[in-house]
Amino acid sequence: MQLAELYRKALNFEFLSEEEGVFLFHQAPLAELMQVADTLRKIQVPHGKVTWIIDRNMNTTNVCIANCKFCNFYRIPGHAEAYITDLDTYKAKIAETFQYGGEQLLLQGGHHPELGLAYYVDLFKQLKQLFPNLKLHALGPPEVAHICKLEKKSHHEVLKALKEAGMDSLPGPGAEILVDRVRRLISKGKCGSQEWLDIMHEAHKLNLTTSATMMFGHVETIEERMEHLVKLRDVQARKPDGAKGFIAFIPWTFQDVDTLLARIRGVHNLTTTEEYIRMIALSRIMLPNVKNIQASWLTVGKEVAQLCLHAGANDFGSIMIEENVVSAAGAPHRFTYKSIQAAIREAGFEPQLRNQQYEFREMPEQIQEQVITY
Repeated sequence: MQLAELYRKALNFEFLSEEEGVFLFHQAPLAELMQVADTLRKIQVPHGKVTWIIDRNMNTTNVCIANCKFCNFYRIPGHAEAYITDLDTYKAKIAETFQYGGEQLLLQGGHHPELGLAYYVDLFKQLKQLFPNLKLHALGPPEVAHICKLEKKSHHEVLKALKEAGMDSLPGPGAEILVDRVRRLISKGKCGSQEWLDIMHEAHKLNLTTSATMMFGHVETIEERMEHLVKLRDVQARKPDGAKGFIAFIPWTFQDVDTLLARIRGVHNLTTTEEYIRMIALSRIMLPNVKNIQASWLTVGKEVAQLCLHAGANDFGSIMIEENVVSAAGAPHRFTYKSIQAAIREAGFEPQLRNQQYEFREMPEQIQEQVITY
């Protein structure tokens, strides 16, 4: 393989193979890889701004039977610390989110053995009745798969019911690495890679906007990372005309503090700054049909995320008024609506508030800055 030929193919928005992606990861100088990805970003996102969003990550429940080896957040059924979030808590936290300028709730939870479709349908309807302007970016493929299993219903039936109840978009959690060898080692209790992909394709057929993720830096190989990207790209290529499909891709690093993977298997996140930037650039190159690439400041920090804006990323994600899952495994970084904009400007870009559809929003005239206490 020749680097120049692979760069040419990438700049023509051609689909590179897994083998070509691996070759670029190992052989391409970082500066060249960043330049190719940055050129692609400028073509795909010509406004040149870096987008960000105000939302809150809330959890329906911390009860989960998936037993993922990288998660410190979940509790088994019957645990003294187990909970299901009550309506009064939702009301207080959503009202606070609007005060902070947000309009969206990223709502996820665990694989609770007793929370079926009726629970989520009722919850979504109640929240939309109380807050008609609220956007619900809710659940994820593993939770949808879990509900389907409990109800013995199809992906289509469950997704359709959730959409009709008020779900506006489907996030991409639980992807980890979309290779079953890896999933058996770190998240055996979740749906397999093909079911994750099938649920996303069904969501696209229902015109639900989705996002995709990758958690890397644990037991996967570079080849498996590229396989993950190719599988996402192929699902995106199959979306119906007019559907947005995967509107964004967010790669983030395994957080290892006190996780079972670290304590029992000795698996630690050894991802370097260069490697993360390299993966951002390759995400832009390997996913020419996904428009937005997000840098995960939550897991890599401000400075690395800023560098990623020159390596193909065009989005800085959310200020995350609340986030409980990744933080429980050691992610220490935080932003407010002021500091995230300052960080984007420091990197040489104009910040632009957006919604989940990547449509621009005006900054609210009255906005209260959250006090970071979590």
